Amino acid sequence: MRVAIVHEWLVTFGGSERVVEQMLECFPEADVFSLIDFMDDRAFLKGKRATTSFVQKLPFAKRKYRNYLPLFPLAIEQFDLSAYDLVLSSSHAVAKGVLVGPDQLHISYVHSPIRYAWDLQHQYLTEANLLKGFRSLFARVALHYIRTWDVRTANGVDTFVANSDFIARRVNRVYRRDATVVYPPVDTEAFELGTHKESFYVTVSRMVPYKKVDLVVEAFSAMPERSLVVIGDGPDMEKIRSKAGPNVVILGHQPFPVLRDYLQRARAFVFAAEEDFGISIVEAQACGTPVIAFGKGGACETVIDDTQPQPTGVFFDEQTVESVQAAVRRFEASADQFLPDSCRANAERFSEAAFRRGFLAVVLKAMESHRNSRVWRKLRASIRPPVCAMAVEEEPAEFGVTSLPS
Repeated sequence: MRVAIVHEWLVTFGGSERVVEQMLECFPEADVFSLIDFMDDRAFLKGKRATTSFVQKLPFAKRKYRNYLPLFPLAIEQFDLSAYDLVLSSSHAVAKGVLVGPDQLHISYVHSPIRYAWDLQHQYLTEANLLKGFRSLFARVALHYIRTWDVRTANGVDTFVANSDFIARRVNRVYRRDATVVYPPVDTEAFELGTHKESFYVTVSRMVPYKKVDLVVEAFSAMPERSLVVIGDGPDMEKIRSKAGPNVVILGHQPFPVLRDYLQRARAFVFAAEEDFGISIVEAQACGTPVIAFGKGGACETVIDDTQPQPTGVFFDEQTVESVQAAVRRFEASADQFLPDSCRANAERFSEAAFRRGFLAVVLKAMESHRNSRVWRKLRASIRPPVCAMAVEEEPAEFGVTSLPS
């Protein structure tokens, strides 16, 4: 059996790359395909180098690859995957658009339908200053073309997997297809529980507009009796520094041990963005730290709010300074109910092992729908022992592997 893993681009190690890493844990012999591959640290790829597209050789592709967005649909369709039995795509833009045949099984793990082409188009155009002029017209035409292409290529996917219920609803809205939810992998083992909490709050984020770090900084700057530590870097750094009061410490990018130390000691983690999932929210809870988050998107699935037993955080309803401040006060009024052990237990639901079990269960179920095809025969002959062993190593009954049809 031959397995292909398709990803959009390999430039930095982030949330979507963690999914690729765990796919390779499940299928270590798989070949990797990506529009571009400029990774320096290849440990998560097990030393593999991706087969790349023509975008890899275009001018300034390493730094300006997003400028070639109109070419991405064409580029992803040039990968010849006809020799593969199982195709796994990790898609937040165009990876799911690879061309496959009727005897191939294509499972697409969707981080999100193309955000800037669908419901976030107007936000994207505003932030990119593309509201007027020829560049705006070109961008709107290109995004219209991409939306049409995106819907059409959904027909080439046998099984959709979404990284949250929030994204599953978006998949259904855009593609009119159901998606199985398998939460993305979080390296919870790297974030040890910290039970001694200090008085400061912390936020960790890349400093880009939609992360709303400036909102958190403004809110705490207007509460000088409280301390906030900000970790992260990005193009909005100077803008955020200009809004920080003396009670706000901006550390910029920090090495992992420093990041973990602050997460373990913080009174609470504050997050104001609307995320598809929100890995940093889970990492904070893995350190035993409760969360104060915007109550929309993936956070609603990863945080247990203060209306439920064993809560791990509180939500605020609007992305405003006043709403953040009200949530902080509400948190402080009942801080004793947010126990570090409860936060840690909640985070462990999203571990790497949990991802592998869930993802392999989806693969096994999808195999059944191809039982009369070439891919079913080859998958059953060559994949069943290693995959089933991994899938059932902890909870056999969850997958029904003992009754896998012959």
